[in-house]
Amino acid sequence: MSSSASNPSPRLRRRTLKIEFLWFQDCPNHQQAREVLRSVLQERGISEAFEDIDATDPNVAAKHRFPGSPTVRVNGEDIEPGFQDPGDYTPRCRLYLVDAAFQGAPPRRWIEDALETTDA
Repeated sequence: MSSSASNPSPRLRRRTLKIEFLWFQDCPNHQQAREVLRSVLQERGISEAFEDIDATDPNVAAKHRFPGSPTVRVNGEDIEPGFQDPGDYTPRCRLYLVDAAFQGAPPRRWIEDALETTDA
């Protein structure tokens, strides 16, 4: 058995990478967060598109267990460290506690860290 059969190449691992970007129309932070996500993916050479989910409709929000806008998930996991599902999927803005301050979008490093975890 060759070593390539037991150790999938990074290209093969990327095929299983699922990235979701969830947002709603009245969120003032989703455009900036989307651009940061695109930038990180481009820098890492990840050419696969992420799933762009408009959760403005409450039915879509509930179906996707939408905790607020913007939300980024990698392989089904929220990128926020220690994330706890609030159980309320009403379309709304989301706040992130980063370095003892609230901000309206996840930091770049959380996206990078989530992608690194999938490469391990």
